[in-house]
Amino acid sequence: MPTPILSIVGRSKVGKTTLLEILIPALKQRGLRIATIKHHAHPGFEIDQPGKDTWRHAQAGSDCVVLSAPDKIATIRRLQREQTLDEIAANISDVDLILTEGYKRAGKPTLEVVRQEKGLELLSSSGQLLAVASDVPLSLNVPVFPLDDAAGMAEFILQHFFPDKDLKS
Repeated sequence: MPTPILSIVGRSKVGKTTLLEILIPALKQRGLRIATIKHHAHPGFEIDQPGKDTWRHAQAGSDCVVLSAPDKIATIRRLQREQTLDEIAANISDVDLILTEGYKRAGKPTLEVVRQEKGLELLSSSGQLLAVASDVPLSLNVPVFPLDDAAGMAEFILQHFFPDKDLKS
């Protein structure tokens, strides 16, 4: 069975990363192993540092560069086309839940971040929207959590994705 995916979506600069920073520890405290995928809409990002060995390997033409250490591993691959979220997720193992930042058009369940100053119109389709985190009360057909209610959101996520799983609370 594929690992469940929940996409954290919202307008630019609405606080998606900030929400993930409080939600990830709340889910981990409840016993979940979490992976995250950040969608970057524009080509050409660099995570490697110029002059470092791995950067030099890529500059020399390597199509896949792997940096391995005793406590973590990183892979940088050149692509002929953008991979779908499902293709990326298929390469992630040993986690209970994948959280994405972005991917609002990937057809996955969403938790949308809404701030009054950025506009109250939702980006998610009604079929995707599971819940909203907002700085103002909203009348919707899904739960609406205060932006800082990581515990409430974590419990909701556990109940939605893992109703029969015995996890810490």
